[in-house]
Amino acid sequence: MMAKHHRAINRVLVTLNEKNRRRFAGLLALERGRGGIQAVATVTGLSRNTIRRGCDEVRRTDRRTQVRQSGAGRKAIEKNARTS
Repeated sequence: MMAKHHRAINRVLVTLNEKNRRRFAGLLALERGRGGIQAVATVTGLSRNTIRRGCDEVRRTDRRTQVRQSGAGRKAIEKNARTS
């Protein structure tokens, strides 16, 4: 029964963008209470810091958080390496 529940959570997570994934994981952790962050991290594979940030975003009423544009973030090492 638990494995089925975990698969369902992960099926939902893959459909969400970065911000909504973080918030969904944060909401799940808040619902579980003490130890919820570690439990959700184990199920989802997300880092505890990401889930903690999601918890904070769920608690706040401020709606202004950014979502990375596609292609944003650190470039792959192969693209950064200079060849002379």
